[in-house]
Amino acid sequence: MRSLLFIFLTLLALPASAQRKIRIACVGNSITHGTVLPERENNSYPARLAVLLGDRYEVRNFGKSGATLLTKGNLPYRASTEYRQALDFQPDWVFIKLGTNDSKPVNRVFLKEYEQDYKDLIASFQQLPGKPRVVLITPVPVFSADTTGITASVVEKKILPGVRQVAYETGCEVINLYNLFLDAENLVPDRVHPNVEGTARIAHRINAFIRRKEEPGFDLIKNAKLTTQPFNFYGFRGHDFTFQGHNSRIVVPKRSAPGHPWIWRARFWGHEPQTDIALLERGFHVVYCDVAELFGNDEAIAIWDAYYQILTRAGLASKSAMEGMSRGGVYMYRWAVKYPRRVAAIYADAPVLDLKSWPGGKGKGPGAPKDWETFKKDFNLKTEEEALAFKGNPIDLVPEIVKGGFPLLHVVGDVDEAVPVDENTNAFEAKIKAAGGNIEVIHKPLIGHHPHSLPNPQPIVDFILKATGYSENK
Repeated sequence: MRSLLFIFLTLLALPASAQRKIRIACVGNSITHGTVLPERENNSYPARLAVLLGDRYEVRNFGKSGATLLTKGNLPYRASTEYRQALDFQPDWVFIKLGTNDSKPVNRVFLKEYEQDYKDLIASFQQLPGKPRVVLITPVPVFSADTTGITASVVEKKILPGVRQVAYETGCEVINLYNLFLDAENLVPDRVHPNVEGTARIAHRINAFIRRKEEPGFDLIKNAKLTTQPFNFYGFRGHDFTFQGHNSRIVVPKRSAPGHPWIWRARFWGHEPQTDIALLERGFHVVYCDVAELFGNDEAIAIWDAYYQILTRAGLASKSAMEGMSRGGVYMYRWAVKYPRRVAAIYADAPVLDLKSWPGGKGKGPGAPKDWETFKKDFNLKTEEEALAFKGNPIDLVPEIVKGGFPLLHVVGDVDEAVPVDENTNAFEAKIKAAGGNIEVIHKPLIGHHPHSLPNPQPIVDFILKATGYSENK
């Protein structure tokens, strides 16, 4: 007994360097290998990741320049020495970033086999004795118009959806680098390969992914006793069902973050989903309950209240981040005023904040006469005078919004003709600040009402993570 105790204490006393390190295998093509980089041994993203992770981890670069995922491609990864070395490494984590070279004309004739070949590659790692955790990494965008080699449109429309379909069917986690680089063409000087600054961006994202805290056993759908139809939401499992006669959807992360944070989309399910995808990667749930076209009236709020009760009793956090695009801003802010203690943060995108502006069309914008009549009916407003005197707009509720104390972020296109910024966010911002509140506004010059969001949603994601207490180390 004493000898066992001695051995145990001796092991505890060993320096970290003498204990088994967590092994991370980076599998990929020239972007992983760092082929075009100066001093690739130090500047490839696996090398930079190793520095970020520190001594507890051993990161190996198994990138093969020119490699395809396709086994019938012109340079199949599974026929390479690097692949065999990756298997022999017996990793704990495997990050796979393959597909860019499969977009070449010589390879894309076999793209129907891409998903099965990917599943076979994943299985070859998952069958190792240590059962490593396999994470799929989407390609970065290709910024070239050339179609005789690596082809941007094929990467976007074939490879990217293929990676996400495989992630959905296998249950593998997935990291979206595609949107992370859409605003960073300057980091891809040859139109295909990220430069040194670009590999740092990749390494930081993977580092944050590895280090994030998680609670993998949480099952919201089971806890809420919901009967749903599954669907693929960009690689994540979605659940479609009807709640009190209204279409509702929940998308669950692969592994929930502790405390089970969530974002509630107020309107326009699935439109410009990049923020939702990024938060799913980080362990958030995404939820939706369609109460169109009730404009956030008492009936809509009552339905949402019942929905909230089910979700929080099933284990979601007591406060959600709220996401409202266009008219969704009205729904979201009216909910926040009614239940301020249920709101962690507000992200409003080209939001309607004064119904006289839209759909009323009483200012610079054209309005929407049919929707204006729907609004009047929803709030039992009999005359035009009653509608114009309505004081339930978010812009009228600024004192209550400021009192709620939740942080506000607006993203707007400066030449929005449908929902003019001067009549909505600009006027709202002035009132918020005059009432002693804080609001951040991201302006998009030369952009109208569409497209919503940001190509790379990182500023929105950072805002929500900070507001909910899940900020990442940069």
